Amino acid sequence: MITDSHCHLASAHFTGDERTEIIRRANAVGVHRIVTLATCLGDVPLNLQLADDPCVMATIGIHPCDVHNAPDDAVTQLAAFTGDSRVCAIGETGLDYFHPTPDGWKETEFRNRQREFLTQHFEIAASAGLNVVIHTRDRLGHASFQDALRIYEEHAAQVRAVFHCFVSEWELAQQVIEMGGLVSFGGVVTFKNADLVKAAVKRCAAGSFMLETDAPYLAPEPMRGKRNEPAFVLRTAEAVAALRGETLSVLAAHTEEAAGMFFRWRNDST
Repeated sequence: MITDSHCHLASAHFTGDERTEIIRRANAVGVHRIVTLATCLGDVPLNLQLADDPCVMATIGIHPCDVHNAPDDAVTQLAAFTGDSRVCAIGETGLDYFHPTPDGWKETEFRNRQREFLTQHFEIAASAGLNVVIHTRDRLGHASFQDALRIYEEHAAQVRAVFHCFVSEWELAQQVIEMGGLVSFGGVVTFKNADLVKAAVKRCAAGSFMLETDAPYLAPEPMRGKRNEPAFVLRTAEAVAALRGETLSVLAAHTEEAAGMFFRWRNDST
């Protein structure tokens, strides 16, 4: 059994009529848990509704690319949902230095707002006893990663973080893991030229990483370029197991344990 630790079932790339079938297809190939992530206040209700399904859990957060659209008290509004049994973590939050600065914003101003929101996410997570899902992305270098890591360091005694969709070198993953956090690998690890991330996944100790799709984005080979969905995490799992010289069942066992320790599963999860 495998968990898709990061997808976006509330995305407009999926329709209401097909989401039930997408969950069914995932269950049919052994994906027994799906974590769907809110990225703005507006999609919190649908993510929570989807988490009425016993194999789905939700997270709540403001994506760094949406902080300019969010009200100043957006994270305070999120805090009202932290006691909901369908909520298993805080996020997706983080820092994004890849996408252009929104119209009307200076780059420094926008990045400061992202960092302020990330700090607030850690604060509500600590208060609620939840962990945090972090997004980082840069055009060049690792500035967003290092800035997010510094903020994480301030809260690591109380909160664990997962740096999702990890696509970089082992030395960066090592910094997260040594701080008590996790990394998560998605479809990129199956890509032909993804040498850095393939080398990293080989060196990660069992229990230090999870598997994800980031659906509807970044479908693994051989579905690359198509719309991703939770069932496809099996392809990533197969590729990671092969890279690590593990059987699929061994990989599934330790990634399941890692996910179970990171997320707050409900008693009725299957």
